[in-house]
Amino acid sequence: MKITTCILVAITLLVLTALAVQARERPLTAPRNPFAADSTQSMPHGDSSQQDTTAVPGPLDESRKLRDDEILYRHLGPGYIGGFTSSPYADGSRVLWTNGVNGLYKLNAETLEIYDYIPSAAASSWTRDHAEDSIAALDEDNSLAALPLAIEDSKALQDLSGIYVAVGANNWAYIADKDGSVTAYGDAIEGDPTSAIEIKARFQMPPEAAGSTLGMNITYDGWIVLPTTDGWLVAVSMDLTGYRMIQLKNPTGESTETQRVGYGWVRNSLALDEDGGIYIASRNHMHKVVWDGDQFSTAEPDGAWISEYLNDLGGGTGSTPSLMGFGGEDQFVVITDGNELMNVVLFWRNKIPEDWEQLPGAPSRRIAGMVPAKMGELDLQAVQTEQSVVVAGYGAFVVNNTPNNIPEGLPPNGHGLLVGALGSNPMHQPFGVQKMEWDPETRTFGPAWTNKKVSSPNGVPYVSLGTNQVYFIGARDNQWTLEALDWDSGESTFHYVIGGQHFNSQYSSPIPDEYGGVMYGTTWGRARLVPRKLE
Repeated sequence: MKITTCILVAITLLVLTALAVQARERPLTAPRNPFAADSTQSMPHGDSSQQDTTAVPGPLDESRKLRDDEILYRHLGPGYIGGFTSSPYADGSRVLWTNGVNGLYKLNAETLEIYDYIPSAAASSWTRDHAEDSIAALDEDNSLAALPLAIEDSKALQDLSGIYVAVGANNWAYIADKDGSVTAYGDAIEGDPTSAIEIKARFQMPPEAAGSTLGMNITYDGWIVLPTTDGWLVAVSMDLTGYRMIQLKNPTGESTETQRVGYGWVRNSLALDEDGGIYIASRNHMHKVVWDGDQFSTAEPDGAWISEYLNDLGGGTGSTPSLMGFGGEDQFVVITDGNELMNVVLFWRNKIPEDWEQLPGAPSRRIAGMVPAKMGELDLQAVQTEQSVVVAGYGAFVVNNTPNNIPEGLPPNGHGLLVGALGSNPMHQPFGVQKMEWDPETRTFGPAWTNKKVSSPNGVPYVSLGTNQVYFIGARDNQWTLEALDWDSGESTFHYVIGGQHFNSQYSSPIPDEYGGVMYGTTWGRARLVPRKLE
């Protein structure tokens, strides 16, 4: 009896020790923002930290082609890149809000059933028949011969307004349109997810806040924060009745004019921490602005700072800043820089350690790490990405979005079509993904692993801590796929073959959702993968 008791005690201690180790080793994530919807995707890049990481488990399986009944597809129109999910309603259901060229949709987040729809003025130009004809043509031939078709269809995005949506804890969907307005939409019948869409409030950006809005985030005390391309920050109360604003410092007095479409002085969204830190990149500098609950500050005594980063190409970073490190961990903000061979760059988020020495080649002492994304053995000499750096724990993950075999004379804005509309074609699809990692013991940042065999042509990756996988929409044999790599080793765990050109991710994220599926945007709508293992 005593021996049995000892064995049980020993086993219990082993189990508790294993659980403690597992809990200790699991990466810390940002504290939940009480003013954002309680969901895996309340705003672009998931939450206020912009990590593209969730604790929700993603799928684990063997490599195979998904069956038709494992794929939900809903035609909506062009430009439905983001899908943003509400908190659960009383019946456990959730609403998916998505805004694109054809207008605003409110859908059931599990079935993609359309609850309501507010069409845009452009909706009649981009019909389902047009989409199906375009998809059929690209399924038949998505080589360079299809470039004129891709160019023609890309004109739809000129009518795109308000792809950035944030869903609050009140289940209102906040949308900033390019006319300078912010509109809050919600349920016409409070608490009824199936009811019609109702406008709850509207705010007009002040005329002094020059430039177009891009990006959106929510502070931990309940303000909507929006940047403009000219470097203004505007905080709007969640009832859209009050605002505060400030202009970013321009330490070198450089021009803030937009260089071309998508290349403003500020060209990406912003990250926020729970202590009022706001992190945003301008063309040559990383900025920390401090929010005290009532006002912005760019003053150093308040904790604000500006740091230069490398920018040989002159266009600035293509990534939204991501936060790394929480609690007692080393804390950073992460971007890719503007060099032709981009670096993944870590900036100390708060006070720089007193004994920290400036890194060789770094333009600022605030830079804690600066690693070129050569994609390991591929040893690429030119890599740029338009994706945010995906962060989980001390790991930072980037993909190669530079197309192969660029035709001579194709202008830079055409490169996006090669990895976008034609991205699954083996002639042009880029290969290589890479993870870098910070070592808190040695205080160094360096390559962790590279997988040169997989391709993420255009989509934003997403990490599931629940399964320890990084997921992204890839391509194999001119078919679109869902790829899963082990986050620790980079080895391919499995992949799903999804199908042809209906399923092009077009710069969207595959997001593990609360129902066990994976949701992402496509060229002409939204898709949800619902893998089911056969008994």
